[in-house]
Amino acid sequence: MNELNQQKEVILIGYSGHGFVAADIFLNAGYKLIGYCDNSEKKLNPFSLSYTGSEKNDSVIQLLGKHGYFVAIGENNIRKRIYDSLTAKIGKPVNAIHPSAVISSFTTLKDGIFIAAKATINPLVQIGTGVICNTSCSIDHECVIEDFAHIGPGAVLCGNVSIGELSFIGAGSVIKQGINIGKNVTIGAGAVIVKNVPDNSIVIGNPQKILTK
Repeated sequence: MNELNQQKEVILIGYSGHGFVAADIFLNAGYKLIGYCDNSEKKLNPFSLSYTGSEKNDSVIQLLGKHGYFVAIGENNIRKRIYDSLTAKIGKPVNAIHPSAVISSFTTLKDGIFIAAKATINPLVQIGTGVICNTSCSIDHECVIEDFAHIGPGAVLCGNVSIGELSFIGAGSVIKQGINIGKNVTIGAGAVIVKNVPDNSIVIGNPQKILTK
């Protein structure tokens, strides 16, 4: 366990819908929320957090380096950009893992990941940097989720599925065992995927229909 995790303090980068869920995860996991960073102070502040300013400011970056931080932004490309910038300056963020998530001890987890309530992650799964595993998703044995992918609420990944970097798997979708999903792919909500999906595709429906971005 690193020093930041021992401190059990965190500042959120981003404070809206996804950030609210991240805040709840950290509170349930016993962290102290120091505040939040965003482009401007938010009127809606359900967790009564202090506004620390933008993560682009040098003084705020120093504050983030003192405490743990987490990039609480759902959009994959923005999350990656902020993550890359901050890790180059102050090191890696903490993980947001809800205590109710069921995670095999034989799972490999990178840093800056988000695992929401009731998510299930089975043995030999590999979860990459900055990945989101949203509420009640199910990720079965030997799946590989590459960096900054987003698995939506209730999505089901059967065994040996691979998800490429920056891909988005919509809520309630089902991906058959052994399927490869490319990079920067969008899977629509409720889609059923039974064939491999190439990079930069949009997939909808049951049976699946592949479009090109």
